[in-house]
Amino acid sequence: MRRWSIRIVGGAALLAGAAFAAGWLAFVPSAREPGYAFVAAWGGRGGAPGRFNDPTGIALADGEIFVADARNGRIQVFDRAGRYKRQFGKPGAGPGALGRPMNLTVAGGELYVAEYWNDRVQVFALDGTPLRIIGGPGRGPGRFDAPGGVAVAANGDLYVADFHNQRVQHLRADGSFVRQFGRTGEIGIAGGRFNYPTDVALGPGGALYVADGYNDRIQAFGADGRLLRKWGGPFAMNIHGPFRGWFATVTGVATDKAGNVFVADFYNHRVQKFAADGTYLTSIGAAGTGPGRFTYPIAVAVADDGAVFVVDYGNSRVQAWRPRR
Repeated sequence: MRRWSIRIVGGAALLAGAAFAAGWLAFVPSAREPGYAFVAAWGGRGGAPGRFNDPTGIALADGEIFVADARNGRIQVFDRAGRYKRQFGKPGAGPGALGRPMNLTVAGGELYVAEYWNDRVQVFALDGTPLRIIGGPGRGPGRFDAPGGVAVAANGDLYVADFHNQRVQHLRADGSFVRQFGRTGEIGIAGGRFNYPTDVALGPGGALYVADGYNDRIQAFGADGRLLRKWGGPFAMNIHGPFRGWFATVTGVATDKAGNVFVADFYNHRVQKFAADGTYLTSIGAAGTGPGRFTYPIAVAVADDGAVFVVDYGNSRVQAWRPRR
């Protein structure tokens, strides 16, 4: 009888081990690409040109890098090597002033700035000239409560991550309301619902990717507004973790020209890269303060040549990476 019991226990252990292995393979994918190599970093805490006080967003245009310097209330511009070129904006609420600028987008030769404290999207020429303001505080259509990011479609339509309103709004270029994703003011974990969305990006085919911040996932929608897929942890149901393909608060999302999706994984101190269908490809960085390490990466942008630029929030700097060949 004792021998029989040992065999049963041993068999159960083997079954449990097999189930664990199957679950691990299902929910923790392997890397499919060789990854990225660290190139350079620049910045440091402070208010002088080239230094940052809570950097929060990044965008690229014509060989220049635009960085949202949140608590300094400005946008700083650098070349690809990290050399400072110019800045614009100051803390405030008037035209041209900035109230905690967050994720940035360049489209049509203009810079779109989501302003968390001013509850609006402000548009600038690339030389820093203020052009127009979209939205304002509120819960109604076309109004915002702490917007975190904006994406711009080829026809000029805007998609705005409306953080405290728990929604993403689709607007025309003039700010007129088209529709929204999510329910105003209501947190949810089902597909199409949000838990403090932080950023948005559009893929080459028009798919909309939403950084569903505290749900620890990415949600993808088609041009018709239909939910296509979601990913991040088991069943993408607000389960955070440090494993490959999982997240611990998503704060930024960007796409490259091939349609790959790059995600700033804030508390996991890394950026993760996925195919457009959510397949895990590789990760960039690890926790730390030295070169090639992050402390709370918050935003990411990808150049046409594949170079990746990451806002390293906790270390008050920007880091540049290149694909390994």
